[in-house]
Amino acid sequence: MYYVSTRNKKLEFTPAQAISQGLSREGGLFLPASLPRLPGHALENLKNMSYQQRAVYIMGLYLTHFTTSELTAYTAKAYGPEKFDTRAVAPVHRVDDKTYCLELWHGPTCAFKDMALQMLPYLLTASMRKNYDNRTVCVLVATSGDTGKAAMEGFRDVDQTRILVFYPKDGVSEVQALQMKTQEGENVGVCSVVGNFDDVQTGVKQLFSDEELRAQLEKEGIFLSSANSINWGRVLPQIVYYVSAYCDLLRDGAVAPGEPINVCVPTGNFGNILAAYYAREMGVPIARLICASNSNNVLTDFLQTGTYDKNRTFFNTISPSMDILISSNLERLLYSLSDGDDRRVAGYMEQLNATGAYTVDEDIRKKLQSLFAAGYANEEETKAAIGRLWQEQNYLIDTHTAVAFHVLERYRAESGDETTTVVASTASPFKFCDAVLEAIGVTDLAQGAALLDQLSEVTGIAIPRPLAGLRDKPVRFEGWVQKEQMKSVVNGFLK
Repeated sequence: MYYVSTRNKKLEFTPAQAISQGLSREGGLFLPASLPRLPGHALENLKNMSYQQRAVYIMGLYLTHFTTSELTAYTAKAYGPEKFDTRAVAPVHRVDDKTYCLELWHGPTCAFKDMALQMLPYLLTASMRKNYDNRTVCVLVATSGDTGKAAMEGFRDVDQTRILVFYPKDGVSEVQALQMKTQEGENVGVCSVVGNFDDVQTGVKQLFSDEELRAQLEKEGIFLSSANSINWGRVLPQIVYYVSAYCDLLRDGAVAPGEPINVCVPTGNFGNILAAYYAREMGVPIARLICASNSNNVLTDFLQTGTYDKNRTFFNTISPSMDILISSNLERLLYSLSDGDDRRVAGYMEQLNATGAYTVDEDIRKKLQSLFAAGYANEEETKAAIGRLWQEQNYLIDTHTAVAFHVLERYRAESGDETTTVVASTASPFKFCDAVLEAIGVTDLAQGAALLDQLSEVTGIAIPRPLAGLRDKPVRFEGWVQKEQMKSVVNGFLK
């Protein structure tokens, strides 16, 4: 299998080249030239396999230049018991007869980013070797909260790698910030940036296209790559857990073979729900993809109208990992829905860069609306969803998962669609203690790491082990810069 760029499909890349390069030189994103299809009985065969075995099978369809033994070794390390607190890795929790929660936060940083970022270091370093490249890889990351910590934990002290994370100053939760500021590892760096996530993400993209910086690093034997979901090595492991979720439902008798399900995903950068779309295209019987946004509802408006317009008020919300107005992975979907028309996609992206908006052609708009439903939740609706699920089901969710539950409830009420639905649960509620405590009725809040103890005492739920140790870790990174200074931070980090 070969990979192409969303903005230039004439050039072909091996899987190793696509993963190591991260972003195409003209700014496009890599994706398979064609998507593989699951053989007829694949889901039945996979349903009794372990998560690791499912991952080897699914990723092997995309990584044709990797051997089964390589992928088996990587999945054993990435998803083993020393990393994840459950053998299921991504368990499916029954909420009621028609609703299931895909828990993606049982890894070392308690967020769904672990599902990809525990795998990416193995894929990236192997890809570099396959390209006969002995340079040091510098991984640049823009994070809205969870990606940064998960990426650093995955790349910590990995040979021939350096990782530098940028996050929006005052734009993440206290626990998220503490996780990053206390990160261990000799090859890691962290810096906050004045601005919002879109400012940070745009700054990182500009660094990748900075030819002067690339030439300078080339002389020093350093290769730039990305751990953001612009890297195909991030999207691919996410496809696995949607296939795995359906297999779990099959195994447990929750659905019959071939019975369709809906999937509801809280998303900002569109990578998580894009992975569900790819699972659908591979043959997983997913009927509707329900896209859930917070008050930064640029995706809701786009999926409902066909017009993408980032020229709007940016909100800092209690679901900060979704505080995004430029959804990078949408570009991959546009390529697929335009039947690989790279010129059209490049045109849309040029309009977005020039004016902050674009409108897709009618054929793409119709496809979008046949595949996706969309909605959003404001702050009060998000808290209400947390409180309602806690009171009615004794099930505690975080602020991002709550957005999805609210959107699902509204979708069902408006459409009458009672199809069995899997909700992607993207983070432990302990990562957003203050908002979760308020949502379940607590008004006198503790401060800092003491919030973890307070939430545990109120709910009777144990603090996840990776978060419990935060209070004892020394803060290593406290610097911040203006967005125009990000290049100088890279230069200083790599000296």
